[in-house]
Amino acid sequence: MAERESSAPLTRLRLALGMAVFGSATPVSKIVTGAMPVFVGSAFRVGLGALVLAPFAWKKRGEIRTLARRDWLIVCLIALFGMFGFSALMLYGMKMVSGVVGAIVMSTAPAVTAAASMLFFGDSATWRKLTAIALAVAGVLLLQLGQGSDGGSGSEIRLGAALVFAAVCCEASYTLLGKRMSEHVDPVLVAFLASALSVPLFLPFAVWQWADFDAAQVSAGAWAAAIWYGAGTLSLGTWLWYSGLAKAEGAVAAAFMGVMPVSALLLSYILLGEEFRLVHLAGFGTVFAGVLLMSWEHARMEKKA
Repeated sequence: MAERESSAPLTRLRLALGMAVFGSATPVSKIVTGAMPVFVGSAFRVGLGALVLAPFAWKKRGEIRTLARRDWLIVCLIALFGMFGFSALMLYGMKMVSGVVGAIVMSTAPAVTAAASMLFFGDSATWRKLTAIALAVAGVLLLQLGQGSDGGSGSEIRLGAALVFAAVCCEASYTLLGKRMSEHVDPVLVAFLASALSVPLFLPFAVWQWADFDAAQVSAGAWAAAIWYGAGTLSLGTWLWYSGLAKAEGAVAAAFMGVMPVSALLLSYILLGEEFRLVHLAGFGTVFAGVLLMSWEHARMEKKA
């Protein structure tokens, strides 16, 4: 019998909850950016995330001594793009677009990751990957049909969507670089090191923005969102997903990729009270079809391995 128990209910629950927690980052970031400056919120996120991950990373501290110079370079790149770049671009982008638009753009992450993997790592191009990329592009373009009704000017919404998409590209770099690292280093340890190393990157900008920030004016709900943004979407999500992934077959884990965009979309309506529009459904449905194709591709590759 294989060590992995992909049918275990607890394993499936961890995978589902991990993706749901990751999905909550989009609407929660909208709340955070409305309550505090971008770099203050970002520094709080990675700092708190590192603190929460520290006890789990401590158990794997012996692996730090085995890290080569190349490994440290990869960790630094993850800190720069996956933590610093992602947080700053995401929060600035979410200041300009609705939570639903942000959720749909973020749903392109699997397709963007596949495209980057083919371009930079020589992965094979299959019809599923190429179709998923085409669907992601089409879904985002569909959002332009209703760009003027989500608040703000059309140019502002386009810029915001572009910034969120840039955050998706940073997330793709985190995923691909982290995948290389996780082949011989515990993923939770990698997330801790990257979070800790990104704190000095945020601090100068956070100090600069602090003069215009009054912490006393931040509501309890906004503080709760900021805490969840760090302790939840960064720390808890990482632990849930990778602890489930360690006991699940890749094909099973791939099936849960679709939970993240669904979580992001539904929570945007629930937490932000945004208006449902048919163009949102059309855009999301198109992108989500690509997510399902990528899940199918991952499952197929796992069976061939």
